[in-house]
Amino acid sequence: MWKLKIAEGGPGLVSGNNFIGRQHWEFDPNAGTPEERAQVEKARQEFKNNRFRTKQSADLFMRMQLRKENPCPPIPPPVKVKETEVITEEAMITTLRRALSFYSSIQAHDGHWPAESSGPLFFLQPFVMALYITGDLNAIFSPEHQKELLRYLYNHQNEDGGWGFHIEGHSTMFGSALSYIALRILGEGPEDGEDGAMARGRRWILDHGGLVAIPSWGKFWVTVLGVYEWAGCNPLPPEFWLLPKVFPMHPGKMLSYCRLVYMPMSYLYGKRFVGRITELILSLRQELYNEPYHQINWNKARNTIAKEDLYYPHPLIQDMLWGFLHHVAEPVLKHWPFSMLREKALKAAIGHVHYEDENSKYLCIGCVEKVLCLIACWVEDPNGEAYKLHLGRIPDNYWIAEDGLKIQSFGSQMWDAGFAIQAILSCNLNEEYWPTLRKAHEFVKASQVPENPYGDFKAMYRHISKGAWTFSIQDHGWQVSDCTAEGLKVAILFSQMPPDLVGEKLETERFYDAVNVILSLQSSNGGFPAWEPQRAHEWLEKLNPTEFFKNVLIDREYVECTSSALQGLVLFRKFYPKHQRTEIDSSILRGVQFIENVQELDGSWYGNWGICYTYATWFAVGALAACGRNYKNSLALRKACEFLLSKQLPNGGWGESYLSSQNKVWTNIEGNRANLVQTAWALLGLMDAGQGEIDPTPIHRGVRLLINSQMEDGDFPQQEITGVFFGNCTLNYSANRNIFPIWALGEYRRRVLLAR
Repeated sequence: MWKLKIAEGGPGLVSGNNFIGRQHWEFDPNAGTPEERAQVEKARQEFKNNRFRTKQSADLFMRMQLRKENPCPPIPPPVKVKETEVITEEAMITTLRRALSFYSSIQAHDGHWPAESSGPLFFLQPFVMALYITGDLNAIFSPEHQKELLRYLYNHQNEDGGWGFHIEGHSTMFGSALSYIALRILGEGPEDGEDGAMARGRRWILDHGGLVAIPSWGKFWVTVLGVYEWAGCNPLPPEFWLLPKVFPMHPGKMLSYCRLVYMPMSYLYGKRFVGRITELILSLRQELYNEPYHQINWNKARNTIAKEDLYYPHPLIQDMLWGFLHHVAEPVLKHWPFSMLREKALKAAIGHVHYEDENSKYLCIGCVEKVLCLIACWVEDPNGEAYKLHLGRIPDNYWIAEDGLKIQSFGSQMWDAGFAIQAILSCNLNEEYWPTLRKAHEFVKASQVPENPYGDFKAMYRHISKGAWTFSIQDHGWQVSDCTAEGLKVAILFSQMPPDLVGEKLETERFYDAVNVILSLQSSNGGFPAWEPQRAHEWLEKLNPTEFFKNVLIDREYVECTSSALQGLVLFRKFYPKHQRTEIDSSILRGVQFIENVQELDGSWYGNWGICYTYATWFAVGALAACGRNYKNSLALRKACEFLLSKQLPNGGWGESYLSSQNKVWTNIEGNRANLVQTAWALLGLMDAGQGEIDPTPIHRGVRLLINSQMEDGDFPQQEITGVFFGNCTLNYSANRNIFPIWALGEYRRRVLLAR
C-alpha cells in the first residue's frame, strides 16, 4: 500500500524549516491489513467504472490513512432539513461539529491539511520523458510507481480515444500526444490497453493532424525526446538573457512563471539538445505522423497547431518575429564570431537555472519548470550535484489517489491552511477544537519565508520575499501576494487568542515584514499582481508564445489577490494602527478603487484562479465589506447581490462550469447541477454584502443544501473542479470541499442564526 509521508526529508535534501509541510508518497508492500487493501482496490475499481462521469478523484487514499492515524470520537448521524423546515441552532451546531471532527481527523501532525492539487493532463508526461532521456526512469519510478502512472493515464483517456488539456476537458493534441508517448515509454505497445486504448489514442492523434499539430510546448518536448526536429520549433534564443534591462521584451519583465519556464527551454534550445535515438524513438516517428518522417516540411510545421488546442492564436506580428529569428538570426548565431555570443548566453541561462534551483531548494516555481530545470542540469553535467538534488525532490510533485499517480504543480499546503483556519474560526467552537487550531498555528509560523533570495537577487530579477507566505511550503520560497495576505490574516487572528489555547503568537516584526511584502507588490492602478510587481506593458501580451494560455507573458493585477491584500491590510491596521499608517491607508483606498473599477456590468467579477465569477465575486465583495462598504452605501455590493441571486438554482445552490473561465461567459454546470464549493462561495458573498439583512431567504435555501449534502462521516462529496489558471486550465483543490462549506455554515450561524 501507499503511505503518505509528512515533514520528512531524504538523502541530500535541504530545508529551511526541517521540511515542515513537505508531503510525499512511498510504497510499502507490507503495509495494510487485508481489509484495508480490499478497500483500496474497491476505490480504484469504482473510479475506473465511473471515470467518464466523475473525472475527479475523491482523494480517498489520503483520507483513509489519516483517519486511521487520527481516530476521532463517533460522529453523530447527519442532519436533514426539509424545505419547509426552519434551520435551527441545534441542527447547525450538529452539522458543524460533524464537519470539524472529520476535517480535524485528516490534519497532518505538522499542522497542515494534505490534499491533492492537480488536474492538468500535461504535468505528468514530461517527467516520464525526461527520466527516459537521462536513463533514470526505473531508478526514480519503481514498478509500483509505473503501475500507478499507467493507471492515471488510462483512467483519464476520453471516450473518443484522446486526452484533454485537463481532466475535465475535451481531447487535445497536446494531451493526447504526450500521453500516448508516455504510455509507450512506460512499456505499453501500440495495440495495448483495454479495448485497444493505445490504438484509439493513436488514431485520434493521426485523425487530427499528427504530431506536427502539437502546440509549441509539445513541440519542444518531443524535439528534446527525438521524435520531432528543432527546425519545426519556433526559436527560443538564450540571447534574450543578455538584452539590456531597458529593452521592453527583456525576460526579467515577464511574468515569473513564464520567465522561469522559458529559461531552461532557451538553454536546451541553444544547445540544440536531443536525447538518444533508440528503437522506441524511431518507432514513434513512424507511429505519430501521417507522412514519412524524412518528408515532413518542418518550416511549415513551426506554426501548425491543431484547432482543438488553439485557445490563443498567434498574431501576425509574432509569426513575423519568429520567422525573422528562425530564418535570419539563428543561422547567423551558429557561426563565429556570433557563436561566442551564443556561448555567453547559454552560461547566463544556466546560471539563472541554478539560482532558481538553489533558492527553491530544487522545488522550482512549479512542476513545468521543475522538470525543465532538471533536464537542463543533466545536459550541463549528468553527474553533477544539481541534477542529483533535482531527482531527490521529484517526490514532492506527485500525488497518489484512487485514479493513480498524478503530478502536482507544487502543492497548496499554505493556501489551504490559511482558508481552513478562517473557516474553523468562523464556527466559534475554538475551545472544542483547540488542538487542531494549535497545530495549524504552528504550521503557519513555520511556513513564513524568513529571508530574501540570496545574493544580488534584483540582478536575477527576483523580488523581496522576507516575511511572505508561499502557496505551498517555506522551502518553495516564492512570495505570493494573496498567500502572504491570508497568512498574515490568520497569524493576526491567532495573536488575539489565548496562548494556552493556540500557542505563542508570531513576533510583531514578522507581521511588519509581511506587510512590507504586500505593500511592495501593489501596482499604480491599485490592484495587486500575484508574484512580483508589474514590470511590463500590456502590449507585450501580444507576443504570448503559448497557444493554450492567455495572460501568461506579463504579471497583471487580479481581483482575488487585491481582495486578499486589502483584507490583510485592514485587519493589520486594526491592531497596529500606527505602523506605516499613511502607506496602508493609501494602499487600501487605491485597492478599493481598483476592485470597483473592474466590476463587470452584470455586477460580477471575473476570476483568474477559481471558477470563476462565483469565486471572484465572493473575493471582491469580501474586500469591499472589510473596507467599510455595505449594502446601503455601495452600488457595487447591491449589484453583486443581484448577480449572485440571478444564478441561484432551484435547489438553492450554485453551479458554474469551467467553461465560464475559458469563454468569459457564465455557464452552468451540465445538467444545472449545484456545486457545494461554489454554493459556499456565493453564500459567503451574499452574507458579506449584507443580503441577510435585506432578505435572508436565498441564504437559507443555500445553507439547507449544504447541510443536506453532508456525508455520513462528516465529509462533503467531491464534485466538479473549482480551480483554474491562465483562463484555460483547471486545478482540483480537493480541500475546497471541506473548507468552504464549513466556512459558509460557520458564517451563517454567526451572522444569520444568532442575529435573528
